[in-house]
Amino acid sequence: MKLRMGLQARFLMLLGIALIVVVALVALLLNRQERMRREVEGVSREAMRTIVAQSLRRQGEGAVTQLAATLTNPLYYSDLDAIGVLARTTLRTPAVRYVVVYDENGKVVHDGSDEIAHFGRRMDDPLATQVIEAKGLHTQIASDVMDVSMPIMIGRQRIGGVRVGYDTQAMRRDQDDAVGRLRARLDALSQRHVIWIGLLGVGLLMFGALSLGLIQRMLVRPIRQLADAAHAIEDGHFDTATPIDDRNDEVGDLMRAFDRMNRSLARHDREIRRMAYTDALTGLANRLAFRESLESRLDQIHGAGRQLALLFADIDDFKRVNDTLGHDAGDEVLLQCARRIETAVQRVGGEDALLARFGGDEFVILVQGTDATGDDVRGLATQLAETLVVELGVPMTVQDRQVFLGTSIGITMFPEDAASATTLMKNGDIAMYQAKVAGKNCFRFYSRAMNQAVERRVHLEQELRGAWDRGELSLVYQPVFRLVDGAMIGAEALLRWRHPELGFVAPSVFIDVAEQSGLIEVLGPQVLHAACADAVRWQQERDDEHPLFVAVNVSPRQLRSGDLPEVISASLRETGLDAKLLHLELTETAVIGDELHASALLSELRGMGIRVWLDDFGTGFSGLSHLRRVPVDGVKIDRSFVADVLRDPDDLALTTAIIAMAHSLGIMVVAEGVEKEGQYAILRERGCDFAQGYWLGHPVTAEEFLALRV
Repeated sequence: MKLRMGLQARFLMLLGIALIVVVALVALLLNRQERMRREVEGVSREAMRTIVAQSLRRQGEGAVTQLAATLTNPLYYSDLDAIGVLARTTLRTPAVRYVVVYDENGKVVHDGSDEIAHFGRRMDDPLATQVIEAKGLHTQIASDVMDVSMPIMIGRQRIGGVRVGYDTQAMRRDQDDAVGRLRARLDALSQRHVIWIGLLGVGLLMFGALSLGLIQRMLVRPIRQLADAAHAIEDGHFDTATPIDDRNDEVGDLMRAFDRMNRSLARHDREIRRMAYTDALTGLANRLAFRESLESRLDQIHGAGRQLALLFADIDDFKRVNDTLGHDAGDEVLLQCARRIETAVQRVGGEDALLARFGGDEFVILVQGTDATGDDVRGLATQLAETLVVELGVPMTVQDRQVFLGTSIGITMFPEDAASATTLMKNGDIAMYQAKVAGKNCFRFYSRAMNQAVERRVHLEQELRGAWDRGELSLVYQPVFRLVDGAMIGAEALLRWRHPELGFVAPSVFIDVAEQSGLIEVLGPQVLHAACADAVRWQQERDDEHPLFVAVNVSPRQLRSGDLPEVISASLRETGLDAKLLHLELTETAVIGDELHASALLSELRGMGIRVWLDDFGTGFSGLSHLRRVPVDGVKIDRSFVADVLRDPDDLALTTAIIAMAHSLGIMVVAEGVEKEGQYAILRERGCDFAQGYWLGHPVTAEEFLALRV
């Protein structure tokens, strides 16, 4: 069995040996290095200075205190001879430089000399001020002298003082001599150990070199190889070859584990990149991959005069598939659409074309030309868009049911429309939206006018928010008449917007903005509540056995929200309006878009006593057969048929057929847009039940409508 000595054991063994050697060497070096010699010398010098200074100070203060006591009587009696004797005696003391006896005003009385040259002169040296002001024993140290002074007192009366100056230079000379002798001894000691220090240093270097070589070979080199491989992997190079060693220790285990980790990272990186850049449902490139590819293409062709086009394709009415057939069916529809688009792109788009799914029902295609004129790019984009409109307009079978869809396509060109990827993608969205506005199932090229239209629409949306609370929105009522006897039986509530700057905004404009932005879900309940409140006021103002109904339009978005019955019930409860006096008008296309949901919802509303009318009937390509499946109380013939009923036999025949078939199903009929007497007469002749239009009455405010009734 092979004995395994692990890396940890080797390292601990080397560390123990190195530690013993280092401790021994450090112990010797710390006792013999130059720094220690200087520290010892400095400490000694400072200690000597402190000791000598303290000793000199104690000596001086004691001598001056004794001298001041001895001078008390001589100074009091002004005995200069006695003062002089004492001063000269003190002056002869070693290290004393001067002796000065002074009176209470700081004037010199005696200085120990025979001639007393400064007698009667006020002391004016730098230390004199503090000497004169001192109240007791006072010591001052200058550069080369220590001045010790003591006031001379008789009781509490100060009669003068004495000051003695001690020479500090002699003290420094003695100190320097002592430090010099100490330095010589330390130098001699250091010289005796130089050889030993040198030998130990050489041994330490040899041991360090040997240890470094071993560590380098056993530890540093393989770790460095692993670090280099790790840096390459960090930079994204997962195909980097990792070092593998068959050594039987921890480093070998680490290198083999690192190699396994690298292979795992490479595998996960491929999987993550596939997930990050691929649409999970269709397998096409996603938004991130498309954006990177687009920016790369733009960098390649920028300044080269070449062009490219982006096509934004959005499946029309796809939400209806999810709502009616479920999300599984929706996914199947998206897969079929993706395959059709992919086939069309491969056939028409050229070899440089790129297809991606941005999410939901939105697909984006990049096509690129080969010449510098760009004409081929525009033509290629047009041909591809036409092909997509045709291909996606073909019915597809999902869950044994035929699904009819279309596509709206927006096209933007580089560089004529924009030079950056962000702006190109925004322009493509704008063009696609304009294709939907144009009627769907078509394509539109981007133009700057589209951008302005979008900006105006955004501005309208911002202004529409809060317009009801600001009093800019109001309701008007267009009367509805019974054709048999011409009696007014109710009114349709119509919303109007008078903007303080834009003036009157057309309902067709702001209602569409409200529907698209979701504001209709806020405005709808407000309009409903206000209309119900006005209808209640009509009944209160006039007691009539035939009360007037009010008809309120309900948007497709409100119909899809699912809480419409609760909203209506709350309005009726809060206003007190009888449910049978509320008529709801829904567009034919909104009902047909989700027939199953609409049928259940309308049945619930009719169960509450509310009447339901199908508005704009005849424009939704639905046929009268839908009336058998959707529970409604009546239909409103679209004004486009009524307008030509006098001169177009086809419109007259269609109108007559609608009236007859609706009556056969027990459904009432209202004609919209009656603007001529002849239209009124022929509608009454054909059995139409009700009518409304400018010939009968214009939309008016609630107050004007009440006056009309009276």
